[in-house]
Amino acid sequence: MPGIGALIQAEQDGTISFGDYTLNEKSKLQDFEHQGDTYKVKTFYEITKLERNGMFVYESVPGTAVRNFLETDEGVSCQIEGYKDSQVTVQLEEDTLYKVYEDGLLTAEIQTNLSGKLAVNLELEDGKPLELKLVKA
Repeated sequence: MPGIGALIQAEQDGTISFGDYTLNEKSKLQDFEHQGDTYKVKTFYEITKLERNGMFVYESVPGTAVRNFLETDEGVSCQIEGYKDSQVTVQLEEDTLYKVYEDGLLTAEIQTNLSGKLAVNLELEDGKPLELKLVKA
């Protein structure tokens, strides 16, 4: 897996990394414990999906590899790698405006819907990670 040693793993800095867009068949791992939460990941070249305690957290179509995924009260940050452009959906606070930063550049301001989901289209190049930050405005 590009830069990740397992379908999901805890990192030294307290973040998690997950996903493998190079797989031809769907793989999943559930009951991964991290900081008191239970995670489930499903991943392959078509989709990557992460759930925490049975609730939606992240999804990309097509699949991606995500490094150093960190959620705070202010938003989400991570590095995303994929083989082509991908739509990424993240669970955030409902009805809230977020600034979207890609590799440090402000690219958009997006309001989450009533369910708290925010979707962005990312231009990904195979083998090149993109730094994504979603920060409350």
